[in-house]
Amino acid sequence: MPPSARRGPYFCGIDAAMDVVTGKWKSLILWELHHHGTCRFAELRRGLPGVSEKMLVQHLREMEEDGLVHREVYREVPPKVEYSLTEHGISLNAALAPLGAWGTERMQRIGAEKISVESPVESSVKSSVETAASRQPGTPAP
Repeated sequence: MPPSARRGPYFCGIDAAMDVVTGKWKSLILWELHHHGTCRFAELRRGLPGVSEKMLVQHLREMEEDGLVHREVYREVPPKVEYSLTEHGISLNAALAPLGAWGTERMQRIGAEKISVESPVESSVKSSVETAASRQPGTPAP
């Protein structure tokens, strides 16, 4: 793993911690990998609606440099790449848990809406159910 470009100096521990999670998507990538385990790039992108491919690639590279994310490349055709949290990433995610709890309380206090993102499996099942429900009775499945 190449050394990270982010090496301080820092004012305090918060400054050092925020240095590796700065960016809208990094904490969400940590959350996604924590809740769904090892993911391929497309799975991560589906789980983070609104993230561009360029931004996801950039953040994943930075997080790999910082030792938060492990990137496993399989020598296959087509190429297969999987991402997972390292022990360092898991410990950062645990440190962010109280911040997430604070955010959840804030959402409730201000009446903010929570965005629901379906996993690829849930999305596939929902699509199959909707397709079956929309067919006319007696119509054969395609």
